[in-house]
Amino acid sequence: MIKVASYNIHKGIGLDRRRNPERVVEVLREIDADVIALQEADRRFGAKACVLPHHLLEEHSDWVPVDFGLRSLSMGWHGNVILVRKSAEILGCTAIHLPALEPRGAVMADVRLPGGTIRVLGMHLDLSGLWRRKQAAAVMTHVDTCADRHPTVMMGDLNEWSAGSGCLRDFGRDYAFAETGPSFHSRRAIARLDRIMVSRELGVVECGVHTSPAARKASDHLPIWAMLEPMVEETA
Repeated sequence: MIKVASYNIHKGIGLDRRRNPERVVEVLREIDADVIALQEADRRFGAKACVLPHHLLEEHSDWVPVDFGLRSLSMGWHGNVILVRKSAEILGCTAIHLPALEPRGAVMADVRLPGGTIRVLGMHLDLSGLWRRKQAAAVMTHVDTCADRHPTVMMGDLNEWSAGSGCLRDFGRDYAFAETGPSFHSRRAIARLDRIMVSRELGVVECGVHTSPAARKASDHLPIWAMLEPMVEETA
């Protein structure tokens, strides 16, 4: 099986209003997923450097960031980062430009792990429902037009409060949702803003929200996770 996780790290700023990347890495180690999609991983102003120093991940974790080669100080694209096990093989990766009034983007990587090869997308969608639907359409169109196919996992902060409408309904036509539970606000989680979605080739064996004491302090979002396995097609 493959364990995936999604985490909006709020630019590394916890509920105590302190930026503490070591605390974020502590939470990631607790989750111990094979692939992790991060949102809000860049500083807001200036060069928009990533809040997780490369040496911190190198020395104190089992993950490396997928290199999209776009900004020298950023790990990803518009705050979206994909972390994979150091033992994983990256078969390909790309950044996806999303329609938006303010800069928004998504990231995609094809990752080979001992449990199989999966396509992973990380995203942080707009606060506006109209733009969220346009962005969801752009992400799905990008995947549909890829020359090669892989079992696909989409993860991120979708900013969608309504379960049966908007971009969730759009994604739901082709992807199944992991029923992880509410992840926002970390002080008292009532909203399912963070989502994990899988294509038909994958099944969700187990999933949830990571609610450790460290996670409740490190960000205003709680991390979500899912255990996935390939779906076996029945033969006649």
